[in-house]
Amino acid sequence: MANRSTPTRPRGGLWPALLAGLSILLLAAATLMMAGSGPAYSWELISLGEAFNFLRNGVYAAGGAVALSLVALLVSALTRRFKPAVLASLVIMGAAALLYVPWQHWQRAQEVPAIHDITTDTQNPPTFEALADAREAAPNAVDYPGTATADQQQAAYPTIEPLVVDAASPRVLAAAQAQVEENGWQIARVSDDRIEATATTLWFGFEDDVVIRLTELENGVQVDMRSASRLGASDVGTNAARIEQFLTALEARLE
Repeated sequence: MANRSTPTRPRGGLWPALLAGLSILLLAAATLMMAGSGPAYSWELISLGEAFNFLRNGVYAAGGAVALSLVALLVSALTRRFKPAVLASLVIMGAAALLYVPWQHWQRAQEVPAIHDITTDTQNPPTFEALADAREAAPNAVDYPGTATADQQQAAYPTIEPLVVDAASPRVLAAAQAQVEENGWQIARVSDDRIEATATTLWFGFEDDVVIRLTELENGVQVDMRSASRLGASDVGTNAARIEQFLTALEARLE
């Protein structure tokens, strides 16, 4: 009778594959929590506090996936198991990519002041009129915060300043409105010398209000702009970036 050979058991048993598989599950859970927290809040399925909890727990899950993957790599190296090592390496790379955005956001928050109302004219900021009621109903005030915010803005964003263009006021207004529409902002009012609109952030759907004011000068038109968040003590630089990008695009459009 022929002898039947006994199947060779992989070195290390199930542990390398099991650890790699658990790390994949943790990474999948982290991805769902982190990617879904913003849309779930913007669709009003959960509160902002719950969304931040999902985001925080997603970070913890991604960290756990990395820790398990490192253990899987070590066990795979000791047992010379190639496939679990590859899976663990892929999980580490995936977790690093997933954590990059919140890490970048956190790093940015450490570098900028905790302000949420930015304007090119801190002495006489453009006022919200059409959007006044919406801002009154929001946590952040409709009025400009004052000197303390102005000082912090000037220290953190010294390049935020008015744009002066050599063009007729109607042409500047038309170009500004076209740029607002191209940006996808919801226009609340357009008058002869001002535009009010609301910009909505992509991930969490936060609403930031914008007012653009035109002032005729002897040598052209001065464009002032104000961008203010309705919610949150710090905008992590979002409003300053919005103003700089808009005025740069407007200047290019007028040229």
